Amino acid sequence: MPSIYLMFSISIRCTRCYCAIFTMQRNNFVGDKQKQFLTKEEVLEVSTPLPLWRNRDYLLLWSGQIISQTGSQVSQLAFPLLILALTHSPAQAGIAAALRTIPYLVLSLPAGALVDRWDRKKLMIFCDLGRFLSMTSILLALFLGHLTIIQVYLVSILEGTFFVFFDLAEVSSLPQVVSKEQLPAASAQNIATMNIAMLLGSPLGGLLYSANWAFPFLADTVSYLCSVLSLFFVRTSFQQEHARSSRALRIEVKEGLKWLWEHRLIRSLAILICGLNFMTGGITLVIIVLGQHVHASAVEIGVLLSVAGIAGVLGSLVAPLLRRRLSFSAIAIITLWAQALLSPLLILAPNLLVIAILLSLLFFLFPIFDVVQRSLRMALIPDALQGRINSIYRLIAFSSNPISLALTGFLLQSKGTTFTILFMAGGLLFLALAATFNPHLRRVDA
Repeated sequence: MPSIYLMFSISIRCTRCYCAIFTMQRNNFVGDKQKQFLTKEEVLEVSTPLPLWRNRDYLLLWSGQIISQTGSQVSQLAFPLLILALTHSPAQAGIAAALRTIPYLVLSLPAGALVDRWDRKKLMIFCDLGRFLSMTSILLALFLGHLTIIQVYLVSILEGTFFVFFDLAEVSSLPQVVSKEQLPAASAQNIATMNIAMLLGSPLGGLLYSANWAFPFLADTVSYLCSVLSLFFVRTSFQQEHARSSRALRIEVKEGLKWLWEHRLIRSLAILICGLNFMTGGITLVIIVLGQHVHASAVEIGVLLSVAGIAGVLGSLVAPLLRRRLSFSAIAIITLWAQALLSPLLILAPNLLVIAILLSLLFFLFPIFDVVQRSLRMALIPDALQGRINSIYRLIAFSSNPISLALTGFLLQSKGTTFTILFMAGGLLFLALAATFNPHLRRVDA
């Protein structure tokens, strides 16, 4: 907990650096001490949004999620360790991991439409209560000594299902909690939160599991409860008022598909992110193999990936500062070209230190484009369509991840690291060229 509190404090201070500080002072107020009010003109003048570090509802939402995501990282490391201890079968551990991701592929489209229909805050609370109860069932089974692989599979499916709805509701709610001007900073902080959770969760999960099998799942259970409590105290509505739809779900999904297809900028970004995930989804596997080639130990490779994770946190925090000084198209083109030019240098890396430097630069660049495209997307999508568009967008963007992992492993085994890295660099070069000559991306800030 002290480490989580420390990261919370650091991120809040970083937010102060890049959030716009708005102040408004009035000299003439109307009314007495007990009943003071402003004219309509004054209300318009003083309606400037609070900075993020003073936005109570955003801080509640954000702090609850950093605890929840850290807890999820803890249990995600413990799950395969527990399955291996119970079954001694890596295949069954892989099945459990796959079951957790299947709901995202199957349920994303209908979930997006339902997120636009239902009360998002109540839905998020329900999902975290569901995850709290499913994780509690693991604790109870461990305590009674009756945990089975079937129960682990069922919990994996439930966790994945609740995550789909919660994740879409959260990303759709953010434009209601902060202003459009603050979306880049809020998106950056959310991406930094994911990186911080990864940095804290994996070593903490290993430490807790080594002490007792049940401890990682207890930590995750408590983290879901913290998220529920933080959501209860958020006062801001997570969606605009609009008439409840009685149309068939299929029609609403089609409406979202039609909007995304006709909005050429959002469509271009979805395809571009899909391509980036396809080319870089297996980079961690490439780095592990490169590390083995230079005779790095497992501990050294772990430290290398942790350093890359820290670089990712810094990149996500720098992104809003760059967005205030550079156009969207400039940031997109610069970061994509930098990735394309840096990646082939991994072939020439003679030792672990050079690999660490190159990997840190790449991981620093990855979230910069992610932050600016995410904030732009959330600002452009109408509130009534946020759930549907985000579900379709993410389905397109993330559909290439499993293919990328499988292809990277195949290329490394059959063609070697040099060919695999050149293949990745060639794909990134193509994406950089596509972004450079894409008229929709270049017109964003025109």
